[in-house]
Amino acid sequence: MTDKKKDIRALTKEQLRDFFVKQGDKAFRGNQVYEWLWQKSAHTFEDMTNVSKETRQMLEDNFVINHIKVDTMQRSSDGTVKNAVRLHDGLIVESVLIPTATRTTACVSSQVGCSLDCKFCATARLKRMRNLNPDEIYDQVVAIDNESRLYHNRPLSNIVFMGMGEPLMNYNNVIKAIDKITSPEGLGMSPKRITVSTSGVPKMIKKMADDAVKFNLAVSLHSAIDEVRTAIMPFNETFPLKDLKESLEYWYEKTNRKISYEYVIWKGINDAQKDIDAFVKFCKYVPCKVNIIEYNPIDDGDFQQATNEALENYIDTLEKNRIVVNVRRSRGKDIDAACGQLANKS
Repeated sequence: MTDKKKDIRALTKEQLRDFFVKQGDKAFRGNQVYEWLWQKSAHTFEDMTNVSKETRQMLEDNFVINHIKVDTMQRSSDGTVKNAVRLHDGLIVESVLIPTATRTTACVSSQVGCSLDCKFCATARLKRMRNLNPDEIYDQVVAIDNESRLYHNRPLSNIVFMGMGEPLMNYNNVIKAIDKITSPEGLGMSPKRITVSTSGVPKMIKKMADDAVKFNLAVSLHSAIDEVRTAIMPFNETFPLKDLKESLEYWYEKTNRKISYEYVIWKGINDAQKDIDAFVKFCKYVPCKVNIIEYNPIDDGDFQQATNEALENYIDTLEKNRIVVNVRRSRGKDIDAACGQLANKS
């Protein structure tokens, strides 16, 4: 039985150069192939047209390119595009293209399923099957960039890690993917246009600060009262708000960059005055801005969108306390594509 072929994109450029030298070829051939794999996002070795047929065959004999495949694509009337992405082992994740008048944003997944257990999230109902590899994250971005150019006549401008999975539970691969996305040898995107959204893993938030990452941090908060947050996000028992607060203060001290809070308001859960007051107090610990997100209901009635009155009460109180607040309406409702609440519909 022959050994399983290695995914060539697991190799660094130096390893590719070494491979070609060992094959009796020139080291620069590794540079050529590396460019095809990343900048040009080649799906097959046959795509590498400036590489000889013999070399392409040799690569075929030794390696595979485990490229993603967009299995199904749905387009909404508002321009939102949802991709069901099939991975090399048959598993499915989802990614979303969200257009506005001034930008197009890719919402990408970092895990198949999720490690956490948020009660309001469809993805949390899927057990975590595995982490995504750096190239699988990268491929989602490339696919959405292509769709942005095709359907909106402009390149992708922003990336948010708000799809399936908890990015900080797949930290190393997420960081490697972002390094490739921001590298001139990859997509050359600015890290300032990338936001990693976490449910709040204090140890990993501190690690990001220590690693001096250049991308933005968003925290999916939803309550600043421990009992309420634990009821809707049970892992809060392990990572309580006190620890989260401390890690965010550490982040700001190290990076001097604001935090975004993602916040959904649900009827009868976090829509009372005490919830608002606790949230305002939490917002004052570290400079921040707030994104209030319209809820995209999943298939039961436990979580329902709060009233407009509750929403206005939140907005008024935050603004009176000089906290920047935006309201994000759910996009792609006709294709069930709310970013951050992605369900596996395959």
